[in-house]
Amino acid sequence: GKKINEYRFRVQRGDALILMSDGTVHAGVGQLLNFGWLWEDIAKYAVKQYALTISAMRLAAAICQACDELYQYRPGDDTTVACMRIISAKPVHLMTGPAQDPSMDEEMVKGFMSGDDSTKRIVCGGTSATIVSRVLKKKLDVSMDYVDPDIPPIAYMDGIELVTEGVLTLNRVVQLLRRYAKNETVSEDFFLELDKQNGASMVAKMLIEDCTELHLYVGKAINSAYQNPGLPFDLGIRQNLVEQLKTVVEEMGKQVTVTYY
Repeated sequence: GKKINEYRFRVQRGDALILMSDGTVHAGVGQLLNFGWLWEDIAKYAVKQYALTISAMRLAAAICQACDELYQYRPGDDTTVACMRIISAKPVHLMTGPAQDPSMDEEMVKGFMSGDDSTKRIVCGGTSATIVSRVLKKKLDVSMDYVDPDIPPIAYMDGIELVTEGVLTLNRVVQLLRRYAKNETVSEDFFLELDKQNGASMVAKMLIEDCTELHLYVGKAINSAYQNPGLPFDLGIRQNLVEQLKTVVEEMGKQVTVTYY
């Protein structure tokens, strides 16, 4: 017996649609703001944040954080923000591990380098980076800057967005993505972790905020280091880690394809 209004409108690429509960306009009532956070001011703040963020989740989190601050961290009302951004497809190609047969190196790199200008590329693993460098005849520069003592430093190669170490980095990536997929702590603290300049945070940030589909190019050569009982986590072989990565990225609502070599 309730009346339902339905609105239809045409969206364009780049548009953002934000829905919010009245906890946003009530933020700060009788405390920092006499009449709460006025709708016009919320709109101005949202437009400003839109320019600074690259994902719907971060835009929603920024508005929620502002409300929390206006409530002086003692909310007088529940606050919910939902955000949708209309974006183009953002494919990411990730290559890890050497091919089982070295004669497949060129084919693997060719697949990894396929795609158009919108495709971003990540190499995870020193051996993989060396293979890409050799096949593409591009210089590989390894950074000596240990931003995080637990995560090996990144490297640089022309035409590749990100070059990192392999298993230690990917293991941390999976941990970060699981936190995100569970909506466990998608807060300002989580995004601060995501913004860190270590290889794992940089990979996770790209997969969360700048990726709509993930293509994994995975070498099946066995690396004896992965069987080392001294490693600080139960890793198994590389394929196990790749399967974990595939599962959690799919849980995030993104399409994943895996090609083994």
